[in-house]
Amino acid sequence: MKITSPAFADGAEMPAEHTCDGADVSPALQWSEIPAAAQSLVLIVDDPDAPDPAAPKMTWVHWVVYNLPSSCAGLPQGVKRGNLPAGTREGVNDWKRTGYGGPCPPIGRHRYFHKLYALDRLLPDLGMPNKAAVERAMRGHILAEATLIGTFQRSAR
Repeated sequence: MKITSPAFADGAEMPAEHTCDGADVSPALQWSEIPAAAQSLVLIVDDPDAPDPAAPKMTWVHWVVYNLPSSCAGLPQGVKRGNLPAGTREGVNDWKRTGYGGPCPPIGRHRYFHKLYALDRLLPDLGMPNKAAVERAMRGHILAEATLIGTFQRSAR
């Protein structure tokens, strides 16, 4: 399974338009080689370098999307809840809201992991789950996973 973005290469800097220094819109994402047995996909975007890459203390969650149809080949730039594929649900990020929240690191260059999981089932309606709740529901049902890493460091302000 593979996940890519036309906005940035794996390991490269994310364009400012996808961050708090720009329009803060989600990047376009594309995926391929989804296992034939997959019933749904999960996308989690998080930053393990928070708050300071030199001394990380937590993983900051930027986006949680679950029950994406396995037939879905990606998401367009700036996708909002009303434009997600039918049946797709969102969990809450660490800003305590649904939807994408882009990189906005307080210090240093951070890594942003765009993790895609193929599951052997649809997840039940979890309400407004956080990342941990979605990960618990996925346990034992992951067929494959892929990761795309973008980086970002804010300009001197």
